[in-house]
Amino acid sequence: MTGWVGAGRTHRGYVRPVNQDAFAVLNELGVWMVADGLGGKPAGDIASQLAIASLVKQAENHRRLLQDSRDYVPTLLSQFLMTAHHLLLDKGATSRELKGLGTTIVILCIVPEPAATATVAHVGDSRAYLWREGVLTRLTRDHTFGERYVEEGILTPEQARIHPDSHILTRALGFGETLEPECSTFTLRQDDCMLLCTDGLTKMLSDDEIAAVLGSNGTSSRACDALVGAALERGGIDNVTVVVCGPAPTPPETAQANRH
Repeated sequence: MTGWVGAGRTHRGYVRPVNQDAFAVLNELGVWMVADGLGGKPAGDIASQLAIASLVKQAENHRRLLQDSRDYVPTLLSQFLMTAHHLLLDKGATSRELKGLGTTIVILCIVPEPAATATVAHVGDSRAYLWREGVLTRLTRDHTFGERYVEEGILTPEQARIHPDSHILTRALGFGETLEPECSTFTLRQDDCMLLCTDGLTKMLSDDEIAAVLGSNGTSSRACDALVGAALERGGIDNVTVVVCGPAPTPPETAQANRH
């Protein structure tokens, strides 16, 4: 199995005055992440940037564990999120302007050998998807009232999409004293593709439309450009951020050797 590489794109959109999204692509560490600062809260852009910076620093400080301790990765990612959570709480306590600082987060770590294993940890409604053989599968559960209403049978998915409270978050970094990140781990195949995104994408495109874009754009960079472009064509009512990750291309000399 080859290594995995990703690319990311973000855009303010056409409605919001600032971009409250942030992302990081750490190909050398096998780590990628996306954050969306809480709308309606103070300094959402500061919250997402602080969270991403915290996670990047922690990933760099634990690079060996991330790649050599496959079974420990879920615990490690949860610890990263807890550290970022307390950072936001501390920052919010320092000034009236920053009180209520919060952000969603989704982070992906892939250990490539011996069989590529992906771990996703998240809080909020920024999502992770797996694209496999033309089928897009959502790997994360939105921490929103809408998702909760559907799980409890109060609303159907169709009703939840138009309910006025559906978008309200039930979990976020910086929200409340305790935090419960969700983690999942699974094995990847050679031709799989991973997508991390904020709701600026999923509010504009259906899962089927996202799958079609991923299927028709062969590289991570092209897929990122196409996804952001499609969201903007639909109106760009929110900041939109995407990170797309797939297997690194096989070097030509290696491909030639494999044919003999």
